[in-house]
Amino acid sequence: MTGSIDPGRSSHPRAGNRPLRRSIEVEYWVIDDTGQLTEPGTLVDASPGVEREFVKPLLEIKTSPCETTAQLREQLYDRIGRVLAAAESEGKSLVPLATPLCGSDIEDLPHERTRIQERVVGDEFECVRHCAGTHIHFEQQPGREIDQLNTLTALDPALALVNSSPYFQGSHIAAGARSEIYRWKAYESLPHQGQLWPYVEDTEEWATHLQQRYEEFVTGAIVAGFDRKEVESCFSPESAVWTPVKLREEFSTVEWRSPDTALPNQVLELADQLSEIMERIDGTDVYIEGETGGVTDEAIVLPEFDVVQQHVQSGIRTGLSSPAVRSYLDRMGFDVSAFAPLSHEFEACEGLSPERAREIRLTYADRLEKDINRARSISAD
Repeated sequence: MTGSIDPGRSSHPRAGNRPLRRSIEVEYWVIDDTGQLTEPGTLVDASPGVEREFVKPLLEIKTSPCETTAQLREQLYDRIGRVLAAAESEGKSLVPLATPLCGSDIEDLPHERTRIQERVVGDEFECVRHCAGTHIHFEQQPGREIDQLNTLTALDPALALVNSSPYFQGSHIAAGARSEIYRWKAYESLPHQGQLWPYVEDTEEWATHLQQRYEEFVTGAIVAGFDRKEVESCFSPESAVWTPVKLREEFSTVEWRSPDTALPNQVLELADQLSEIMERIDGTDVYIEGETGGVTDEAIVLPEFDVVQQHVQSGIRTGLSSPAVRSYLDRMGFDVSAFAPLSHEFEACEGLSPERAREIRLTYADRLEKDINRARSISAD
C-alpha cells in the first residue's frame, strides 16, 4: 500500500508560508484538599477555554489555535494558572493523571448524548468515565490532509511518551492504563469506534469509513430503543466516532486524541516535537513502505499499519520500557530522552487502596502547581 502525494500538487499552501497552527485540549481531575474527587463548580468560569467534561469531577482546558510553541505555551500556562488560582480559594486542585487510580463511583453529568452512548456501548462504558486525556489539533494543509492523517496514525505509538497512570480501579494493568481500557475494553462491542484505524488513500475513503461507523452506531442506538431522529440530533458522523486520529471538518484540523493527560510541560514538549514533524509534510514526500519507518529531510516513510499496531500495543502496555518503541519513536523524529512519563514513577502493587490513591492525587496536584509556578518564574525572568 502506498499513500504518496507529490508535494508539488499542494495548490493551496499556508498563507505566507506561516507556521502550522496547533491547539491543545487537556483534561484534569478535580479534587478537594483531602484528595477526594469533586466537582469543579465555579472553576469553569476562571478562564476562557474551560469547560465541563461529561463526568462530574473532570475539567477540560482548551487553547485557541496558535502559530508557535511560545504562543501555545503562554496561553496554556495562563489558562491553567487562572484555574489553579480559583481552585486555591475553594480548597481544590487539579490532578494531571490519566485515571483517578481507583474507585468506580464516578457520575455522569445529565446529558442525552451520554445516555445514548451508555445504552449502545453497554456496561463497559463505565471505563470511559475513568479516562482523562490530551487532544492535539493541527490545521489541515490543503492537498495534504491525508498525509497528515496517515502520519499521525504512524506516530500513534508516541502516546508512550506521556503515559501518566498505570492504574484502573486500583489494579496495575498497563503503562498506559487509560489507553488500555479505552481501546480494548470500553468499546469492545464496537471495536471500530475506539481503536486506531488503518491508513486511508484519500478523503473519500476517510468519509466512507466515517459514515459506515456512524451508521453502525446509529443502528446500535435504534436496537437499544432510541429513535433515529433523536440519535441524529445528538450525534453527527464526526462526533459519534472516538477513533484516536481524526479529520475534523468542523475545525479544519487533524486531531490526535491518544495521549494521556500529563504535566503541562510534558504535553507542550510533545506538541512541539509533533509540530516539527507535521510541518515537514508541506514540502516532503510521504509514503508507506516496509516495517521500519523514518523521518528525514527527504521523506517521511510510514511503516505498514500492522507494524504501527505492534508498537502501539507495546507503547500502551510497557511504554518507554520497550526498546523497540524507543527506537521506533527515535526514527520517526522524536527526542525520546526529553520525556519522563509519570506512569513509570509508580511501583506496581496488587491493589491500590482509596486512601493511597488520594495521597497520590495530592502529590501530583502539587507537581502540577509547581510546573505552573516554575513556568511563570521563567517567564518573569
